Amino acid sequence: MSRSCSRWTTQLRLLALLALLSLAAACQTQTAADTQALETTLRNLDAEWSKAAGAKDLEKTVSFYSDDALVMPSNSPVLRGKAAARAMWQSMFSMPGFGGGWKATKVEVAESGDLAYITGNYEINETDASGKPKTDKGKYLAVMKKQADGSWKCVADMFNTDLPAAAPATADTKSDEVK
Repeated sequence: MSRSCSRWTTQLRLLALLALLSLAAACQTQTAADTQALETTLRNLDAEWSKAAGAKDLEKTVSFYSDDALVMPSNSPVLRGKAAARAMWQSMFSMPGFGGGWKATKVEVAESGDLAYITGNYEINETDASGKPKTDKGKYLAVMKKQADGSWKCVADMFNTDLPAAAPATADTKSDEVK
């Protein structure tokens, strides 16, 4: 009888182990599906943000930022907070001929599911002071954080141009500026 109990106990242990392995595999599959769903959600959110900026919708564009967001544009100090982001976008939208947008090339979600980053490319069009169309192409990095209400907001936004840096001023140029 003890041999029968021992066999029974062994079978129960194997069954329990199989159940745990099945549960673990199901959780991993669900996590991968959840991660894929979050990546899709964030890619769509980023596209919606780009569309709002392209339409010069100031309030909608700024709504994608958290209240304490950091914005790091090219050739500028760090901008802190939503009010500073609003001022930057307002200035950009007021440029003659402003248009364009961006497109995500990569979305990466942390295992925790509450932090992600998006990278991609942007193209911005404007008209320079002489009335000539000008296009700036570059790349961006947006760090997104899940908020207490379940929404996602950008907590850090960095973008910079792929265009070559302007040539440094020469002695002739400097003397012209002083005149």
